[in-house]
Amino acid sequence: MFSLGPLTVRWYGALWAIGILMALWIVRKLYKHEKLPDAWIDKQFVYVVLGTIIGARLGHCFFYEWHLLDEPIKILGITFKYGNPFLAKPWELLYIWQGGLASHGGALGIMVAMYYYDKKVTHKGFIWGFDRLVIGVAITGACIRLGNLMNSEIYGSVSQMPWGFIFVRDPQGDGLPHHPTQIYEMLYCLVTFAVTWWMYWKKQAYRRTGLIFGVFLIGIFGTRFLLEFIKLNQEEFESGLWLNMGQYLSIPFIVWGIYLIIKSKNRIQPIEEPKPVAEKVRQPKMRKGQKPDNRNKK
Repeated sequence: MFSLGPLTVRWYGALWAIGILMALWIVRKLYKHEKLPDAWIDKQFVYVVLGTIIGARLGHCFFYEWHLLDEPIKILGITFKYGNPFLAKPWELLYIWQGGLASHGGALGIMVAMYYYDKKVTHKGFIWGFDRLVIGVAITGACIRLGNLMNSEIYGSVSQMPWGFIFVRDPQGDGLPHHPTQIYEMLYCLVTFAVTWWMYWKKQAYRRTGLIFGVFLIGIFGTRFLLEFIKLNQEEFESGLWLNMGQYLSIPFIVWGIYLIIKSKNRIQPIEEPKPVAEKVRQPKMRKGQKPDNRNKK
């Protein structure tokens, strides 16, 4: 985006930050609507941000950073052709500035964070928290995909469509127009946000525990699974797989989403309405020695 002396602000990092702040604003609005404590959202912010970044980094390093070894090695009679450099140099896991964050790893990191958040703070249930959080997460996902576009990374196969992008800043680019799958993914994140937002406010879907979360999982990971068919593989080892890594990692989330939607039919939370306050009948003051008037009493 711009540089100020030694400080360089990049689109990708800025859009990550914008997405997180937008999610915070959205979830705070939902908590306020349900009259939940302000301290809950502040603590959730810390748990989720740490879980997202740590999970996304570990996910990239262990899901995608498998490279063909110069010489295959045999361990316990099993021959390994691929190796992971972070197993030998675990301190490089901290080198976030070198790039490498995976959305599936971020999702797993959020789940771990939300589990501990529920145990330590809300005690309302793991899924209860996700029914509110994922509405904001969808917006964050859209911002991150826009950041991928600005980085000229993770795009699709060659396209003859008029909206094809030539990613001139990609050092490994071929100079041909490709599907801007980052925009496609940004759009399905926005559609998922619109649907879950509508479900929350117009249909009170948050009363059916797991319904909003289930729709989110199918909206995000179901479309991600289909879109992977026109995306270029991120790593060489994926070319030998029937499905790529992103698709294999998406399948459990899709199945979980279907399960949550089915189970939500039997998980209706009652609306807590304020209890009516009994109206007090004001009695006239009696003078000393005066007897009460019982004529109107039955």
